Amino acid sequence: MKETKKENAEKLPRFGGQIGFVLSSAGCAVGLGNLWRFPYLAARDGGGIFVLVYLILAVTFGYTMLMTDIVIGRKTGRSAIGAYENIHRRWKLVGILVFIIPALVMSYYGVIGGWVTKYTTLFLTGHIAEATQEGYFTEFITDPGAPAVYGIVFVFLTLLIVLGGVKDGIEKSARIIMPALAVMMLVVSVFALTLYHTDEVTGEVRTALQGLKVYLIPDFRNLTAERFFQILLDAMIQLFFSLGIAMGIMVTYGSYVEKKVDLNRSVNYIEIFDTGIALLAGMIVVPTTFVFYGIEGMTSGPGLLFISLTNVFHTMGNMGTVVGTAFFFTAFFAALTSSVSIYEAVVANCMEIFHVSRKKASIVLFFIYCGTTVLISLGYSIFYFELPLPNGAQGQLLDIIDYFSNSFMMPLVSLLTCILIGWVVGPSFVTEEIEVSGLPFRRKRMYVFMLRYIAPAMMAVLFLQSTGILKMLIGYG
Repeated sequence: MKETKKENAEKLPRFGGQIGFVLSSAGCAVGLGNLWRFPYLAARDGGGIFVLVYLILAVTFGYTMLMTDIVIGRKTGRSAIGAYENIHRRWKLVGILVFIIPALVMSYYGVIGGWVTKYTTLFLTGHIAEATQEGYFTEFITDPGAPAVYGIVFVFLTLLIVLGGVKDGIEKSARIIMPALAVMMLVVSVFALTLYHTDEVTGEVRTALQGLKVYLIPDFRNLTAERFFQILLDAMIQLFFSLGIAMGIMVTYGSYVEKKVDLNRSVNYIEIFDTGIALLAGMIVVPTTFVFYGIEGMTSGPGLLFISLTNVFHTMGNMGTVVGTAFFFTAFFAALTSSVSIYEAVVANCMEIFHVSRKKASIVLFFIYCGTTVLISLGYSIFYFELPLPNGAQGQLLDIIDYFSNSFMMPLVSLLTCILIGWVVGPSFVTEEIEVSGLPFRRKRMYVFMLRYIAPAMMAVLFLQSTGILKMLIGYG
């Protein structure tokens, strides 16, 4: 005999309240992308132009997709696969795709988390000079053993938090980590704005405030329609990944939220926290890198965090060691909270699919992800190869999995979700759930319009761009 919806809801773990839900969800949203990709894109894409476009997208597109995921979870009381099947039996496949995404992301997230753990350890033990040696980062990631060990340690720390459950593990850690992360970011950003440096070759004095202008003031020079389209796509992709949309995480977290919680306010807080951390990261990274290397010193991806910024902190002397340690602690916390959220999404689905306990699902997955962490870390050494990707990039093992899960599957899943909620079952599926607490949904008209028309169009364009189809169609890129 099937369990009733009420019986199933009673068995669900719950967040302690709105604060616990918001901080846990913010922990998912705030990740390494906030610390290295957002500042790099802001510096590359005309400073304030990118920031302005990003903020507009955050309160429209980001809000719409984030709210949709959370409501799907709370209304169905299920994780991804069960939630989509509950909405419409024929759409269970979309739920399976949503489950696959975090399962794939977690397979390599331990590797990146291991890199952060390694550098945090270097700063804590006073080995910052060692980390600044030319080629050090490359030598580290191409070592067959060390990256795997640090990665396994990182996955183990993730396991310990997830084993504690929703309230005593995820929520309790978020209540400590997220405020600490915000305070550290604020302190480091204020210090960063006091920096200045005299170039030994040109004699030019560069200040952090000049770097702040590069970061925040729009640069409309050479702004063509094609370049603006690129900025729009960059901002959309960054927002997409930053909020964890289409990864099943917010669906899972939504299923843990009590009906009395005001989703309007909660989603606003989550977005404010995530965007605030990204803006603070930019206030640290862009001015600091500008002071010592100029705007040309901005690099994308891991190079910005593990090479450029590490060298900057070393140049600052003893104070740099203190600030660098605080910064990498922040990066470690950001990586860990995101890892916990991704891991929890996979665990929750496995508990539903296989009808096993949290402990059993978590431990089995730990050994699986230890294996994938070792395998993917060896993709930089023993199993190294390069493969051209449809988006024009060259990738090895980690890049290939990242591309398939993030650039291919996530836009596709979001597009299908918009069609399901916007057109198949109707927006009332979401709007009625938001108003169940008795509070009005003030952004209802904007939400419905975005869900049915704008978000699907944006997702279609993003999918075509990431797969290389857009370039073939219109010669873009």
